[in-house]
Amino acid sequence: MLRIIRDLFRYNLEFALGSILTGIVVGLAALSFFSPYNPLDTYLLPPDVPPSWTYPFGTTSRGQDTFWTLTFAMRNTLLFGFSVAILSRILSLLIGLISGYVGGFTDRVLMSINDTFIVIPLFPLLVLFYFVMRDYMSWALLALVMAFLGWAYDARLIRSIMMSLKEREFTRTSIFSGMSMREIVLREHLPYVLPVVFSTTLNNINWSIGLEVTLSVLGFTNLDTPTVGTMIFWANQHSAMVSGVWWWILFPTLFVTITFIGLFLLAVSMNEYIDPRSRLGRMGGGIA
Repeated sequence: MLRIIRDLFRYNLEFALGSILTGIVVGLAALSFFSPYNPLDTYLLPPDVPPSWTYPFGTTSRGQDTFWTLTFAMRNTLLFGFSVAILSRILSLLIGLISGYVGGFTDRVLMSINDTFIVIPLFPLLVLFYFVMRDYMSWALLALVMAFLGWAYDARLIRSIMMSLKEREFTRTSIFSGMSMREIVLREHLPYVLPVVFSTTLNNINWSIGLEVTLSVLGFTNLDTPTVGTMIFWANQHSAMVSGVWWWILFPTLFVTITFIGLFLLAVSMNEYIDPRSRLGRMGGGIA
């Protein structure tokens, strides 16, 4: 694993740049554990102070240090993206593996369900969910709902890989040797699927973060939990751009953009690594 990462840094510019950008964002989020302020406390500092040595990212109209508030916001935003991605990967793996290997009636039923989720308009559904569950809305509940809605595309991709693997000679050999379906899927097929799962996980993190930010900016989430979206929401509520408090919107927007770019570059580099021809063409056989 370390050799793979080393060679990716050496030969793949997208991976190196994506790792650096993602590392910056993760480092900022980690600083939240050393914050001298509670992110929910307001009017602790002079409001609307521009960036300075004392307040590197300035202060907000709510009397909060923008830098330290942003550290909590990035931590929660990243945790939200990872939570949605992990939960939805479990669903996509489970459904994709079973559907692709078993086939027949089971495949038709699971893919019918899968296609239903693909055509559902997610954003209007999430807005409706907010209005129905407004009194119970929480960060965890929204993550659970988005994970339940975000697995379908990748499940179909995993299914197609499984259908190809099922026809290979080593699968028939495994069957003749007496291995059970569970053993074949987990020991023989899963290693071929995991690189694709890792790549789609990065894309799913971007998708979930983008959707959460959009919902939060519009006020359709729990606004008591500091995220990048809720920071921008409160900035809009206080007319930050009109009032000249530009830093309140600039820094959250800048760092969430860095997150998108970093994760996208990592996903691109992983897609290239998965394809042997692209890998050999870029690295000259550097990674076996």
